[in-house]
Amino acid sequence: MARILIVDDDPDVLHSFRRMLRDDPHAVETCRSGEEALGLLERDDYDLVVMDIRMGGMSGLETLRAISRLEPRPFVILMTAYATTETTIEGIKLGAFDYILKPFEVPEMRGLISRALETRRAWREGRQAAPAADVSDEIVGRAASMQEVYKLIGRVASQDVPVLITGESGTGKELVARAIHRHSRRAEQIFLPVNCAAIPETLLESEFFGHEKGAFTGALGRRVGKFEQCHGGTIFLDEVGELAPSVQGKLLRLLEEDVSARGRHGGSQERCARDRGHQSRPRPRWSAAPYAPISSTD
Repeated sequence: MARILIVDDDPDVLHSFRRMLRDDPHAVETCRSGEEALGLLERDDYDLVVMDIRMGGMSGLETLRAISRLEPRPFVILMTAYATTETTIEGIKLGAFDYILKPFEVPEMRGLISRALETRRAWREGRQAAPAADVSDEIVGRAASMQEVYKLIGRVASQDVPVLITGESGTGKELVARAIHRHSRRAEQIFLPVNCAAIPETLLESEFFGHEKGAFTGALGRRVGKFEQCHGGTIFLDEVGELAPSVQGKLLRLLEEDVSARGRHGGSQERCARDRGHQSRPRPRWSAAPYAPISSTD
């Protein structure tokens, strides 16, 4: 039997949940504020919290931020009638299992609750990792497919991994990359977009990895490459599938080993390159390293 806490400042919503779950083998409790919910959660363990985002006093996101510091931490489903890109991504980043738009159908909510409880049961048995624990007004869209993109952005932003973003031209791949950057720990560092298709093949290595004075004919001075320029930040490689195979090999090494080499006369100088890489391409035809995939949709 699972313990479920419903949090909403609308008494009609709480009554609806009590009716919906009265025949289920779960212990269901309700409360009308984030402050009251935290008091209950600090005293007792709950498996699942279903909570509205907009409430008087503490908002659902503020309450979720406090819940994320509890141990053990319950799974959380957020409810809202006013979904925005920012609140969706922030909620997922803070560790929400999922969220649902009001008004919702009873079968939809029951299915979501069942899925959350099953996932928590599997997690507690050690079969899978816990959900990730904190998008952009530039991205718009309320369709279910876009809501999934927002959730993925929130999950990926909290991780330090290369990300491959796929989608047709004009679907907003750079907007997604910027949103991931803005919600990551690198948000205060540089975001550097690079159009790979616009760089002549003869200059690709120098543009990406830089060179030392005298490394080749015409190298009159030291040049800092794109990866070194965005050290600590995020580099967005647009049209990455257009890169020459030789450059793809060096990019692969950089992604796998965090090492790049600046060319110099008689050899090369290796440096650690700690930056998050986003690669974008119209079709999934190029991959250089394990990545977290994001699909951009209309």
